[in-house]
Amino acid sequence: MSFVWKSARPVVIAIFALLAAASPAVAQKQMPQKQVFTVNPAQSKVDFTLGDVLHTVHGTFALKPGSIEFDSATGAASGELVVDAGSGDSGNGARDRKMKKEILETQKFPDITFTARKITGNVASQGASQILVDGLMNLHGDSHPVTLAMEVNVKPGLASADTTFVVPYVKWGLKNPSTFLLKVSDKVDINVHAVGKLNPAN
Repeated sequence: MSFVWKSARPVVIAIFALLAAASPAVAQKQMPQKQVFTVNPAQSKVDFTLGDVLHTVHGTFALKPGSIEFDSATGAASGELVVDAGSGDSGNGARDRKMKKEILETQKFPDITFTARKITGNVASQGASQILVDGLMNLHGDSHPVTLAMEVNVKPGLASADTTFVVPYVKWGLKNPSTFLLKVSDKVDINVHAVGKLNPAN
């Protein structure tokens, strides 16, 4: 038994040495607990879809600069995603002017914001992750609690976050643009594609 141990001992020591040398490299690949996602507005957009009895209206909004900071250990989150309400574009000038002037009232409320409060789930250092983000959506001057299911994709030097949700804008106090001849839905489908960078928070 003593002979076997003496013969195996150099091998065991070598294995532990390799594990000890490898552990710092593994630690370096772990995602920092506190991170900040910074939006690049030029690569990001918000799509909206509004149905009516005749056809479906598709359009876009632009995102403004913004960021969300989160701590994967505690779930705490802060920061905002900011939509430029005045950038709404459905491809019909008259319809867009009515939307901005009478519905969104962009002169009074130029921004639509989502303020993060909490995240559930972890963001992987590379590849796709599914998380939930709780927060407040401020639309037309009023805040509403929402939970967004987000898919986050991380690549070297680049990250993206995608989420789809429904805004019951009439229930939230905005005017219904329906007329006697044209009836539209009282809800609008929203899809957000935010592209930016994911870095350790300061």
